Formats: sequence, structure tokens, C-alpha cells
Amino acid sequence: MLGSQMAFANQPAVEQYSYSSHLDIAKVIHQDPVPDVCGVVPLQMTYLDHHGQQHVMQYSVMGNGCLNN
Repeated sequence: MLGSQMAFANQPAVEQYSYSSHLDIAKVIHQDPVPDVCGVVPLQMTYLDHHGQQHVMQYSVMGNGCLNN
């Protein structure tokens, strides 16, 4: 149990994206897939900046399930 608690302690805080955010993305580590739902959904992207710092950003996208609606 202690190992899993330490893993969470090393995770960076989730940052909320806004249009005024100034992003410094050197490398994308992980990006959530867009789900097949009709509506706006939150996704997260984990990336490294040019200083090697890891970030987790949450942002909103339109799902892929709105075909012919």
C-alpha cells in the first residue's frame, strides 16, 4: 500500500487548460483517447516541458459519437 501512495505523491497536479495557457510541450507521454460519446468530455494529456518537468493537463473535447446528429 505504501508503494502506491508514493506513486501518487510523485504525480504532478492536474492543470486545467484555458485558451490563455502558455504551453511548453517538448514531448507527449500519454494522451487519453477521445471516447465515442456525443458531447463534451474531459481528457488528460501527460507531457514533458523543455526543462524535463512532467505535467498533466486536463482539457475538453467533443466526443466522436455525434455522427448524423
